[in-house]
Amino acid sequence: MDRLADLDHGVNKAAGDAGVVAIVGGGWAGLAAAVELAAHGRRVILLEAAGQLGGRARSVPWDGMRIDNGQHLFIGAYRETLRLMRLLGSADSLERRALQLILPDLRLRLPRLPAPLHLAAGLLAAKGLSLTDKRLAVAFMQALRRRRFRLAHDMTAAQLLAQHGQSARLIDALWAPICVAALNTPLSEASAQVFCNVLRDSLGGDRDDSDFLFNRGEMDALFPAPAAAYITRHAGVVRLRARVDALVREQDGYCLPATDVRADRVILAVHPARLPALLARLPEMADVVGKVGAYTWQPIHTTWLRFAEAVRLPYPMLALGGGQSPWVFDRQDLAAGLLSVVVSAEGPHLALSATTLRDQHLDRLRELLGPLPALLGWKCIVERRATYACTPGLPRPEPATPLPGLYLAGDYTRGEYPATIEGAVRSGVECARLILAGK
Repeated sequence: MDRLADLDHGVNKAAGDAGVVAIVGGGWAGLAAAVELAAHGRRVILLEAAGQLGGRARSVPWDGMRIDNGQHLFIGAYRETLRLMRLLGSADSLERRALQLILPDLRLRLPRLPAPLHLAAGLLAAKGLSLTDKRLAVAFMQALRRRRFRLAHDMTAAQLLAQHGQSARLIDALWAPICVAALNTPLSEASAQVFCNVLRDSLGGDRDDSDFLFNRGEMDALFPAPAAAYITRHAGVVRLRARVDALVREQDGYCLPATDVRADRVILAVHPARLPALLARLPEMADVVGKVGAYTWQPIHTTWLRFAEAVRLPYPMLALGGGQSPWVFDRQDLAAGLLSVVVSAEGPHLALSATTLRDQHLDRLRELLGPLPALLGWKCIVERRATYACTPGLPRPEPATPLPGLYLAGDYTRGEYPATIEGAVRSGVECARLILAGK
């Protein structure tokens, strides 16, 4: 995002001001923290090692346009993300659609009814499920609602579904695709409690919570660019290509070597894999380093397809079926004939070449949609450490650390959501609010 380079100004003054908050990392968590602080009159300096903002949800150049590094889907329950986007004036770039899940053997649509009637009616009217499976699905959601979606102890999502008698057909057709898409972790390994949290705030939430919000524009313009502009308008500083490799504690705050920045409060909003090096000189943070050092990672594989003509989908997202439940998304908002196909989590697809996987996607598209226009170009993007593996009982550190004035922001910190944009934004906002409250 070289066009943001002109936002890097006034750094020497900002670095010397009393009360400045330094934010290390320009992904959605760091940007959310910076915007929240700036909105309440606090001076911030945001340091990003890369040449652009956005972290793991960013735009990349391809074929004369900018595409997303993956397909980042929003839902109506993303309240903090939507609040900040309304503040920045970018919320209109999201297209709101009532939830529909269209898979090769299942169609589920939630009608415009009050919650929880909309869910019961949608499940009972779903096409592709037997009456027995429909009743099982309704009974499962009702049981979770009675327990307020809280489990006595965590387990795998597969174990939870087995406890509630969900059939193999129902799991394969409905619950597994939702789990893999939301947690980016296979059902047999995924945290049942986090899965319940996702169901609570989507299918089990208010009527509008379950709506899908499709991005209709490049990812940079949705949040990173307007956030950076907002920060600088409020006397903050955004520095790109400003890598922080260590954090040193001083009597009156913290020093960030190689950046000439000193601050009394610091928010680390970096990928958790970077924390051990950043915290190496702070023995008080050994417990945090130990927690994140045990994390494992899950990938997201995205194939962009550009056709000579528009390809019509029955809904902006469509499951292709088979394997890891790949989903195809209509992205003709960026260019005519543009689709993205996303495969979440680890699986046998990772052993295939990009060309082989592309051809498999094309074959499935032809089976579902009929003949396709000529393929003009394609691009494969793999985020190998897209998310942490969201497993049962995963230890997630608190935003407030044992050291005064030091905070952690990111989708991996303590929270109810898996590694999602909303989880990252909530963590950044929480860090900002702790600082504003003097905690």
